[in-house]
Amino acid sequence: MNTTIEIPKVNPDFYPADGFPKGLSRKVVESISHIKNEPSWLTEFRLKAFSIYEEKPMPDWGFIPQFHINIDDYVHYVGTNQKKKKSWDEVDPEILRSFEKLGIPEHERKYLAGMETMNDSETIYANVKKELTDLGIIFCDIDTAIKEYPELVRQYLGTVVTIGDNKFSALNSCVFSGGSFAYIPKGIKTPMPLQAYFKVTAASSGQYERTLLIADEDSHLEYSEGCTSVQDKGTNFHTAVVELVAKKNAKIFYTTIQNWKKNMYNWTVKRGICEEAAHITWTDCNIGANTIKYPGIILKGDHSTGDVLSLAFAGGGQVQDTGARIIHVGKNTRSNILAKGVALDGGINSYRGLVKFEPSSKGSYSHIKCDGLMMDNRSQSHAYPYNDVSGEEGTLNYEATVSKIDEDQLFYLQSRGLSEDDSKLLIINGFCEGVTKHLDVEYSVEMTKLIRMILEDGKVISEAPAPAAKA
Repeated sequence: MNTTIEIPKVNPDFYPADGFPKGLSRKVVESISHIKNEPSWLTEFRLKAFSIYEEKPMPDWGFIPQFHINIDDYVHYVGTNQKKKKSWDEVDPEILRSFEKLGIPEHERKYLAGMETMNDSETIYANVKKELTDLGIIFCDIDTAIKEYPELVRQYLGTVVTIGDNKFSALNSCVFSGGSFAYIPKGIKTPMPLQAYFKVTAASSGQYERTLLIADEDSHLEYSEGCTSVQDKGTNFHTAVVELVAKKNAKIFYTTIQNWKKNMYNWTVKRGICEEAAHITWTDCNIGANTIKYPGIILKGDHSTGDVLSLAFAGGGQVQDTGARIIHVGKNTRSNILAKGVALDGGINSYRGLVKFEPSSKGSYSHIKCDGLMMDNRSQSHAYPYNDVSGEEGTLNYEATVSKIDEDQLFYLQSRGLSEDDSKLLIINGFCEGVTKHLDVEYSVEMTKLIRMILEDGKVISEAPAPAAKA
């Protein structure tokens, strides 16, 4: 008996999900939109962004000239066309093992109301607890939101971070894939944190998630994300765009721990807008990669408030250029920036911040504190504050410190019975505490472990001995 096997036809106008070449072209952009079966308005959004991307020159500041980054060296979409799973039992076993090492399935079962995970360019798992849907909370990946909630996405996409804001916002806008979408209805509070996890595995690839979170009036949104990469070959490029919208009296708390390999170039554009009496907190921890990132808040409404809590570690061969941007527009607005940076093994850590008071921001106030800690004579710590008080009644406080570990502190702790390594760990954890105390318990434990690993890698402390095997 003869059987006929149908071979799927390949459309020559588009690249297959697992067959994108290096480089960025109109065909790459159209192929991403085709794979996702997007509406025409979004395809036009992408193509407009591609046009703007081509027009804008590469930035000539930060670490980019130093590392000679060429965007055409990367593959901008890495996919398999697999469908998203709603059970971990359905996820590819190899991918599942990598997420289990990070403790993610267990963490979701115990602590999270909703979870979305992304591997390279595709969302591979998404699940929301019934408790959220019963409250009317929408939480899904951005690709699903485009299909199921197009009016909401179209209303807010690109309104906080515009396509033409900079070359990399245009890059993300033309090739973004994956990322989170959340909408919290009026008066509703997320009962537990929403979480996303983004992972890069492919060599010489770019990851471009897009996140859009909307908290309606009097609502409360808590969201956290983790990022990691596992590829040692070549380099990877990461450019995300995150937009937060906090309506009147709403509160958004956004936490990220980015634990990249050192061969990652990371330029992320994160910005939120606060309406009347709204609040946004960014808690931003940066480990690995060469990073340029300044989470921003526009305090548009009267009596709105915003905090940026930033922590960065720069090791050998790394530049961490991080900070914050806050623009005071409304009256009686308040902002607070706390930036902590640790440089070791010859790394370069920089705080770069902008705080601006518009003439309309009468009675507004901002406090900025940036601290740098250098672990050796080869490392560098810098501060580049830009403060613009155009308003006649704005008040700004700025303080900065750069220091090394205090030898007297080390001596005292060792005299109390601690080893030199444990003394250094205690001092550095204390230095970071102003940021890490705002992390959830699970993230706080993870951060403590990561700090030890960073110090071991930078030869600041000795590696901990492996645990003895059980008899």
